[in-house]
This record gives sequence, C-alpha cells and structure tokens, in this order.
Amino acid sequence: MKLVYVFDAYCGWSHGFSGTLREVVSRHPGIPVDVVSGGLFTGERRVPMRRFGHIEKANDEIGRLTGARFGEAYRRLAAEGSFVMDSEAAARGVAALRRTAPERAVELAVAMQNAFYLDGHSLSDPAAYRQIAETAGLDADAALAALDSPESQGEAEADFRRSAELGVTGFPTLLAVAGSHTVPLARGHATADEVDRRLAPLGIARTS
Repeated sequence: MKLVYVFDAYCGWSHGFSGTLREVVSRHPGIPVDVVSGGLFTGERRVPMRRFGHIEKANDEIGRLTGARFGEAYRRLAAEGSFVMDSEAAARGVAALRRTAPERAVELAVAMQNAFYLDGHSLSDPAAYRQIAETAGLDADAALAALDSPESQGEAEADFRRSAELGVTGFPTLLAVAGSHTVPLARGHATADEVDRRLAPLGIARTS
C-alpha cells in the first residue's frame, strides 16, 4: 500500500494541509507517498489573482482551521492582484524537485508552498527552485536543469492525467492506494488523527 497526495502548489487549502501531511508521514514512515500535481490553475483559470475575489476570505478560513500562516510578501502579492498563478509551471517544478530527490518529495512540495505562501515567490521563477534546492542541501544546478527538461514537462502532464484518473475533483486529496483499491483519507482538510482513524480499517497503525 502507498499514499497518494494530490495537491496544487498554488492551492491555499493544500498549503493549509501541509502540517497534517507532515504529521501523517512522521507517524507512518514505512508507507511510501506519491506526490502528484493536480493542475488547479491551468487554461482559462490562469488569470490575475484579482479575478479571484474570495482569496483573502478563504485564507482567513484556512488559517483559522489549520493554523497555516500566510506571509506578508504573499499578502502584498495577493493585494496587488496582477500575479498569475500558473499550475503547469508549478507542476514542472514539482517534477524537477521530485526527480532530484524522490525520497523527499513531500518535504519539497511543502517547501514550494512555503516559497509562495510565506515568501511570495513565483513558482514560475527558476530562482525560487534554486533557493529551495540550496536550502534543502540539494544540487541546485541539477534541479534547475531538470526544471527545463522535457522529462519534467512530461511528468507534469502525467500528474494531471493521474489526478483525473483517480477521480480527484478538489485539492488537496490524500488517498490510500493498494492495487486497484483506493480509499479516500482526506479531502480539503483533515487532522492527522482523522487520517489515522481512516487508515485503521486498512490494518495500518501508527508506528511513531
């Protein structure tokens, strides 16, 4: 069995779920986790942030429910309103970092969200990935080379297809997958304890 975490790096609720995700991984270190980009802001949804008038209210709700923080640099970006969230570019970034250190995919996905939601960095900017890689002690040049590679583009597109094939309609979604059997563990928001209760019928107990 493995966990499949379908998220979008530009999704505020995915940012809010980061604490739960880290805790679930900490409690179940023996369960592999696939990190999959879902593609929230693609096509016609790639528009300036000002077009999403609910952002500030949604962020307040996310913070209240999850304790997630939204940094001043991000708040200024959202208030100015011209920034365009491009989930395809972010998915290439996920793929590039995942290729550089596949065993640290969860940690790096969280770092990407922090880069945007705390520090206000564009996830289309290679400099953001250099900083993430260097902070994580990875080969930044290798990460940037992967960012521009056809393989990362292909993996991003494959992630979007996989998200659709899994029937994911909102982000974040955490699934337990065993062969052809899929069990939803969280959609949008859940605590680590709630995830554990949903894992229990599958015979998965907390190990740490």
